Amino acid sequence: MKAPAYLDDDQIERLADLLDQRAVPYKGFNLEALDGYLSALAVGPGQPAPADWQPAVWGGKEPRWNDQAEADQVQALLIGHWNMVSARVRHGDDDLPDHLAPLLWLPEEPDTEQPDELDVGRDWALGFFRGVELHEATWETWLDENDWIDEIFVLFDRLASGEVLGEDPAAPPAQLSYRERLEIVAGLPGMLADLQHHRVEALTPREPLRRAETPDRNEPCPCGSGKKYKKCCGA
Repeated sequence: MKAPAYLDDDQIERLADLLDQRAVPYKGFNLEALDGYLSALAVGPGQPAPADWQPAVWGGKEPRWNDQAEADQVQALLIGHWNMVSARVRHGDDDLPDHLAPLLWLPEEPDTEQPDELDVGRDWALGFFRGVELHEATWETWLDENDWIDEIFVLFDRLASGEVLGEDPAAPPAQLSYRERLEIVAGLPGMLADLQHHRVEALTPREPLRRAETPDRNEPCPCGSGKKYKKCCGA
């Protein structure tokens, strides 16, 4: 089975069922956590090989599949999800195609009032932070150098914890409301696109500036005056 460019509805349902049956019971990822995990890898400082990122999906050890055909199908679904996430981060909030939308659970009528205890986006954020752990040192450097990345991480932490920390560290945190969760979730594509742009900038090799070699003091001045360098521009 060839890995698709993105997962269709049937493939999403198949992958979700596989994860619920073969990953979640072993402290692996559900579909939403996997989506957050892959998102962190896609916009992070490294592009790990599947052999490096897939064990965590299953809780540390890949399950034993019924046969090679099933193993190939699972692999194609995982790589298809990776392809989907990699394409998503190249789009912002305004131009994201529907078929690349983040895979996280929402109520059937998300715009109606819902209890604040409904932890929309929690598993996605937890998965994202698991992905960050694979290149934690470089992420820490990025956070230290870029306040706006730290602000994004604060929002993701709110999704994960359900808490909003105030200015007074001794004061108890406020509960993140359902509406606040929706606002963060709605902004995920734009935040991921910003992180992807930073990743490309940070990892693009810079051509070093080459300085012209300084002539010997007794050589002709390169300005063309006919004088020795020490008597002209090098004076």
